[in-house]
Amino acid sequence: MTEFFHTLPKERIVVVCGNYGSGKTEFCLQLALELAQQQPTTLVDLDIVNPYFRSAEATALLNEGGVDVLAPTFAMSTVDIPALPAEIQRVFVEKERRVVFDVGGDDTGAAALGRYRRYFEVDSAAMYFVVNAFRPLSGDADSVCDLLYRVEQKGSMKASYLINNANVAWESGAQNLARGEELLREVSARTKLPVAYHCGTRPVLEAASSLSLSGQPFEMHIRMRPDWM
Repeated sequence: MTEFFHTLPKERIVVVCGNYGSGKTEFCLQLALELAQQQPTTLVDLDIVNPYFRSAEATALLNEGGVDVLAPTFAMSTVDIPALPAEIQRVFVEKERRVVFDVGGDDTGAAALGRYRRYFEVDSAAMYFVVNAFRPLSGDADSVCDLLYRVEQKGSMKASYLINNANVAWESGAQNLARGEELLREVSARTKLPVAYHCGTRPVLEAASSLSLSGQPFEMHIRMRPDWM
């Protein structure tokens, strides 16, 4: 059985953005659980727009893995008036903790980042932008670059890395990551951003091991997607 190794982000604060369906939340869950094996970790569910497939749904699993979870005040309720709890401020004070921010999928969702700009600027922080080449508005370099630019503008934070998470749910294969590689090479050339990881389940990564893919392999464990999707 092939073993896949990757280094974890060096930054204390990892901000993860990406279009709806990019798989950013799955990435956040896996990353937070891995970081928690090394030091105290908090996952901040900053998605104030999308009520579906959000990190807060996995609170029990994350807590079991040693990850604290902070979410909008009315997340996981029937109240559609999201508000960010003041408790989020403590992640900027507790410097011994690693922090993962799961941010809303588009520029509207990223606007919530703006209020924390001054904290990010004086801390060790980086934004990772997740791209699934098979989702709407992510199938060509123009669309990806446009969304990335709008997220940066609304979030008042520049991206540092790209992540190739090209997939088509349960039917994913090596050819999907290859298509994602093709797309992100063009995006990377335009933005000068490196690809940090290419993501997939173990079977997908094993099938793609002979390909020349940018970034490190990052094994994903599907936790959020129901069986019927």
